[in-house]
Amino acid sequence: MLHLSKSLIGRAVMSLRTGRPVATVQSAIINPTSLKIEGFFCHDSIQHRQVLVLLQQDIRDIVPQGLVIDDHDVLAEPEDLVRLQNLLDQPFTLMGKPVESKTGKRIGKVEDFATETSSMIIMKLYLNQSFLKSFSGASLSVDRNQIIEITDKKIIIKDPLQPVKTFGTTARLAPQQVS
Repeated sequence: MLHLSKSLIGRAVMSLRTGRPVATVQSAIINPTSLKIEGFFCHDSIQHRQVLVLLQQDIRDIVPQGLVIDDHDVLAEPEDLVRLQNLLDQPFTLMGKPVESKTGKRIGKVEDFATETSSMIIMKLYLNQSFLKSFSGASLSVDRNQIIEITDKKIIIKDPLQPVKTFGTTARLAPQQVS
C-alpha cells in the first residue's frame, strides 16, 4: 500500500505493549542511493528526549492512529546506530528539491512522495510546477523508474517528452498528470 509522506510525518508512534503513543514522527531518514526510508526521527513522548530514531524494520503496522511498534524500547539514540551514521550526520531531504530533465529543462520541485509501506521504498515523487504551469490545476508525478540521478542539489529524470513510435508514426508522450 502506498502512503504519502505527509500522512506519515507528524503521526503518533503507538506501543502495542501499552496501547499508548510513545513518540511522534518528525521526519524521514532517506537513503538517497536507493530511495528507501531507513527510519524516522521521532520526538520521544515518554522520557522527553529531543530525538530518537525509529528504524523501518521495527514498524509493525501503519494504522489511522499512527505507526505501531512493539514497545518504546525499539526507539534508539541516533549515536547508537553505527550502520546509519553517515545518513544521520548528513540528512537527505526530498521536499523542495528541484527536478530537471536529462536535457536540463526544469520540471518542478518535489512537493510530496509516495512510499510503499511494506518495503518503505519511495515509489513516486509529486512535483510542484512553476507558477505559470500550475494554473492547469494538476500536479506532476514522477515514477521512480524515470529517475536517472539524485544529487545533493537536484534530481535528474528522463525527458518527459520523448518521441515514441506508434503504428509507423512518431508521437510524443506527455508527462503523467495527477488531478
